[in-house]
Amino acid sequence: MERHLILEDGTVFSGQGFGAPATTFGEIIFDTATSGYQETITNPIYDGQMIVFAMPVVGADGIHAEAYESINPKIRGMIVHDLAEVSTNRQRRMNLDRFLKQHNIPGLYQVDTRKLIRHLRETGSQKATIVDVVDDHARDQLQATVLTNKQVQNTATTKAYSNPGRGFHIVVIDFGLKNGILRVLGDYDANVTVLPYTTSVDEVLTLDPDGIILSTGPGNPEDLPESVLTLIRVLQSKVPMLGIGLGHELFALANNSELTTLPAEYHGMNHPIQEIISQEMIYARQGRGYVVDPDALDTKKLFVTHRDMVDNSIQGLRHRDFPAFSVQFFPDGAPGPLEAKRVFADFFETVVDYVQKNN
Repeated sequence: MERHLILEDGTVFSGQGFGAPATTFGEIIFDTATSGYQETITNPIYDGQMIVFAMPVVGADGIHAEAYESINPKIRGMIVHDLAEVSTNRQRRMNLDRFLKQHNIPGLYQVDTRKLIRHLRETGSQKATIVDVVDDHARDQLQATVLTNKQVQNTATTKAYSNPGRGFHIVVIDFGLKNGILRVLGDYDANVTVLPYTTSVDEVLTLDPDGIILSTGPGNPEDLPESVLTLIRVLQSKVPMLGIGLGHELFALANNSELTTLPAEYHGMNHPIQEIISQEMIYARQGRGYVVDPDALDTKKLFVTHRDMVDNSIQGLRHRDFPAFSVQFFPDGAPGPLEAKRVFADFFETVVDYVQKNN
């Protein structure tokens, strides 16, 4: 069945529908990765967004248990060039079309995604809708739609829970946590407690953590309450801390720095990043709509540890006085590449030093 994508600027792209036959609204972005579509569509950072995939064929791997980044996908739509309707792997019991139907998410295929992505690069992210008919009513509905700024509230846990292990006790503050972070912590046999972002300093410190991770998450960090920044300011001075993605942006804001909005969000993998102290290059997964403003960085508190080799943006920060640091990219390798996992090794080295000094 032919369906249509209408952008806020009036541009229309047509294709064939798959997934749920629903009308949907959301912010449209693009992803340049060449693999890992299941990890992408189940990543909580995409709450309320439609994703255009640059990879030419999507769906050949089917859906499988190891690739979930959250149980319930939060995306509003999926746009691809070509759809592989049947998995080529006999072990995959569900295909992408059925998966999207189960979660009431519409998709479009046979779309000129190269043209669409070029358009979004020029115009930036914007509202969009997937509909059966392009008419004035559909356009008016799109213009009248107000997208939520409560993405973290929509995705983050409201109750504490444990992911038990026998190693160091790591508290994860959940802003929209992806499962890849928990998998890596499991590799270190960490004893993990996940807490809501609304938790208090006392509630965290009562658990006597050996380290704290500020998780990834969706949306604009400046939409979160001041209490989150206060929580970070206090905890960074007491326990080793690692911020990832949204956690990195909040870490910067908590330390008197500012963010700027990218003209077009960047989502992709194999992105070159340089670790400044070693001059070594790593490749990592990225998903960002904001970057730390280098002209508004409080250099009395923070210094830059990683730089993006494409646009020279800040990709990592470290506190000058406390055992706290952060990275903009995703070091958990879900989906790859895997070499950025060294960030977790650095974090656990910091945890070991902290525990030895306090025992």
